[in-house]
Amino acid sequence: MPGVTEEQITAAKQMSAIEFLRRYRPGQLVKAESRGEFQLKEHDSFKINETTSLWHWKSRDVGGKSALDYLIKVEGLKFVEAVQTLCGENPSYVPPVSQPEQPKEFLLPPAAENNRRVFAYLLKRGIDRKVIEACIRAGILYESADYHNAVFVGKDETGTARYAFLRGTYTRGNPFKAEVSGSDKRFCFCLPPKRESKKLAIYEAAIEPLAHLTLEGTTDKWRLSLGGIYAPEEGTQTSRDMKKTIALDAFLARHPEIEEIEICTNNDFAGRWAADHIEKAYQGKYRMVRNLPEKEGCDYADLTKERYEKQAVRQRAACSR
Repeated sequence: MPGVTEEQITAAKQMSAIEFLRRYRPGQLVKAESRGEFQLKEHDSFKINETTSLWHWKSRDVGGKSALDYLIKVEGLKFVEAVQTLCGENPSYVPPVSQPEQPKEFLLPPAAENNRRVFAYLLKRGIDRKVIEACIRAGILYESADYHNAVFVGKDETGTARYAFLRGTYTRGNPFKAEVSGSDKRFCFCLPPKRESKKLAIYEAAIEPLAHLTLEGTTDKWRLSLGGIYAPEEGTQTSRDMKKTIALDAFLARHPEIEEIEICTNNDFAGRWAADHIEKAYQGKYRMVRNLPEKEGCDYADLTKERYEKQAVRQRAACSR
């Protein structure tokens, strides 16, 4: 082919689209709503799977898998130019790999005058009032002044806030969820026990330790949110190990007294996959207890909400008699 050789074409086809985007367009990749998917900052109808690299640009009805497909169909390069770009013979088009960003400053959102909306939201999720009050007194839960989000705060051993997770209190549509910029995942949201304990329970999200504490009513162990987990898409074949659990490893390093880890991830494919890998990774070093929610597809926050709604139905029925 004029301008490029068959060897160059073969070489150009080796790079996947997701690898190209991560290496040369990292600022364009934005997490999509679906697990394991990204979208482009400037084209939200463009979706790409981080495991398979399969992408589809819905508004243009084009798709592909390789970096070559992406450059031609999305960025509009001619075939020869795209091959030369991926073979390094057109370096002016591909910018140099960006330098790592400087760590972002961590600042907690300003607090609202009261925690009324957070109280109302968590109570309707079935969280016990005493649990909410204890978290607020400890300074690890409050309501933000701007959007009235629930702010779950993670602190270091000196009591300094190092991490925060925001969860929207509006119940319509998908709830807003995000970590505060600059959060340090080594200090994820954690509920301490009342007394010294050698037990640790781990959860996927910040609300789940509150929910499980509500259901159990016991304060005999640490309850740590991992700040999310990694798992492949259900049905995909992968030999990849689980990404390092930063929050768990850091907590265990700070607490050498821990002897038992209770796994309380969600009872869905991702949660079970993560539970399997966490159990395998720490087996032998710690006593491992698997305690996923009994109901398929649920986390512990789902169970407290379900219990609350059933109680509300019974109360309304009793009042109507």
